[in-house]
Amino acid sequence: MEYIKRMVVCLICLAAIATVICINIRADDVVTNAKGAVLMEPESGKILHSKNMDAKLQMASTTKIMTAILTIESGNIDEPFTVDSEAIKVEGSSMGLLEGDTVTKRTLCYGMLLPSGNDAANAAAVAVAGSVDRFVEMMNRKAKELELNSTSFVTPSGLDDFTDGHYSTALDMAKLAAYALKNDVFREICSTKSISLDLGGRSIWLSNTNKLLGSCDGVFGVKTGFTDKAGRCLITACERDGISLICVTLGDSTDWIDHTNLYEYGFSVIERLSLGGDSYKVPAVGGCENVVELKSEEICLTIDKGSGEKVEKTVILPQFIYAPSEQGSVFGQVIYYLDGGVVAVSELRLAEDLNIKTE
Repeated sequence: MEYIKRMVVCLICLAAIATVICINIRADDVVTNAKGAVLMEPESGKILHSKNMDAKLQMASTTKIMTAILTIESGNIDEPFTVDSEAIKVEGSSMGLLEGDTVTKRTLCYGMLLPSGNDAANAAAVAVAGSVDRFVEMMNRKAKELELNSTSFVTPSGLDDFTDGHYSTALDMAKLAAYALKNDVFREICSTKSISLDLGGRSIWLSNTNKLLGSCDGVFGVKTGFTDKAGRCLITACERDGISLICVTLGDSTDWIDHTNLYEYGFSVIERLSLGGDSYKVPAVGGCENVVELKSEEICLTIDKGSGEKVEKTVILPQFIYAPSEQGSVFGQVIYYLDGGVVAVSELRLAEDLNIKTE
């Protein structure tokens, strides 16, 4: 009996220690095997953790994030066409396209984002731009547009065994993923675990190579990758309690574990803060009412956990509001500050119409 009591006491102590460790986890405690890594809150661009995030590294099939979003943005994504017979003759991972298959651009996006089909990426490139080379030019133009200044594309698929010119950084790829996930079609496709697709007379079943879908709480994308040169590459996105994070690891042999641990850390150090929704009274001139109401817009802000009490605000109100003025018109601002810097601005809008007073 005494032995059992001692064991219970030990277990309680261990649990308490583990709790303390989890609560007090620091960025320095988060370790990854990646050559380059970043954990980012995409709405603000806040970096929660990084490791060589600006190092130029091969990114393998995570390249297909760019290929897929350009394909979606090209339009007519549900218009059927026959795949280019030469484009689908490519090595590596495949969605299983055959000569004569009828597809849509949407179908090809499933093929490149779920099983990481190189055939799908090449077929989409030809369908969008007329040739792989011209599509690669589009990829690099888009990279410049998105200010991915340390990124260079050579192939739509991410195959890199014949070139050293195909590279990016963990930070650039996080920015690319954040951009792509704003597109509802892209987000839906990359979050799909499996799907059956019709190829014009035959059907195929595709499964997502992203093992964290369904196994890590909140993960909803984005793309896996591997080549001998790049090693294991993984870009995921995760949402919990209204907060989204994007994690990128390049050249990481333990990527599944690292992403899980990074998310546990990330969500433990940030929180969602709701601001605005307040009302203010302002004198009215020449209107049916002597006083009108201004309401501040509701906004949400992702901040370091525990720093909400430090948020300060300055309210800028007009001395008077003159009739006539329409409901929704802006007549001021509420500026929110944290640690001396502006973190959010909420506009003050007229709650109701202010009509001219008539005798």
